[in-house]
Order: sequence, then structure tokens, then C-alpha cells
Amino acid sequence: MTSKISIILFLLISTFSFSQSKVGTIDNDYIINLMPESKVVIKRAQDYGAKLDSSFSIKMKEFQDKVAKFRSEEKEMGELMKKTTMKELSAMEQDIKKYQDNGSKLMQLKQNELMRPLYKKLNDAISEVVKEHGYTQILTTTGNQFAYIDEKYDITELVMAKLGIKAPEIKE
Repeated sequence: MTSKISIILFLLISTFSFSQSKVGTIDNDYIINLMPESKVVIKRAQDYGAKLDSSFSIKMKEFQDKVAKFRSEEKEMGELMKKTTMKELSAMEQDIKKYQDNGSKLMQLKQNELMRPLYKKLNDAISEVVKEHGYTQILTTTGNQFAYIDEKYDITELVMAKLGIKAPEIKE
């Protein structure tokens, strides 16, 4: 008798706990790419990248000019002058490599800085939709592997509506 009561009690508790959670999904990247502000962010990131590229081009041009000068004057140089110039060229090459690495890192930092307000706005809209519709968990669809997603739990369109973003029309 106690085992039957235990089983019934277990089923009631598990049914109750399952009914308490509501899971939804969202496609963050889709929404971010449709936000009007994303065009401004992309433009500002491209401008920043162009500024970094122009500085890099100047450094590269200086290096190439020194290499060309060294090659044209190499036969006339003494051993000490050759070694000194080779060390100088090697140091310039190392500097260029560091500049490239730092440029990539700086570009990533700038993109993150520019995207932060968009993600904050998106997260605020998600929070509002979650509260309005009683979701307990939201999973992102990008980057995760799902065997099945019921579209009725996808809040992408609800969040887009909250942000005032319209989906582009699908052309057949």
C-alpha cells in the first residue's frame, strides 16, 4: 500500500514540477542583424578597422623601403653595417607582427564595445517578453544543437515586436 502511495505521490510531484517550467528559444543573431543600430555599429567598426589598416600600411611601407634600400646597397656595405641593418630590419619585422596581433585584438575589443548596447537592448526586451509570457528558461538557437524545437516556444518574433523590428519579407 505504501509503495502505491509513494508512486502516486512521485507522479503528482513530477507532473507539478514539469508544469512549472516553460522553455523558449530565440535567435539572437537574427535579431541583432535586423536591428537598425547594427548598420551604424558595422560602419563604425569598419571605420576603426580602416584607421588601423592605414597605420599598418605606413609601417609596412617603411619596412619595405628599408629592405629595398638594404638590397640595393648590400654589396657596398661592410660586414658590421650589414649585421646592424639586418638587426634593424629584424626588429622592424617583429614590431610589425606585434602591431598585427595587437590590431586584431583592438578590433575585437572595439566590436565588443560597439555591440554591447545592442545586446543590452536585446536582453532587456527578452526579459520583458519572458515576464509577460511566463517563461522560465530561454535557449539560443545559434551555436546549440537541437534535435527538435517546437516553434510555438520561439520568442524571436515576440522580442522583435517588442523592439519594433520587422522581419524582411521572404521572396519566393
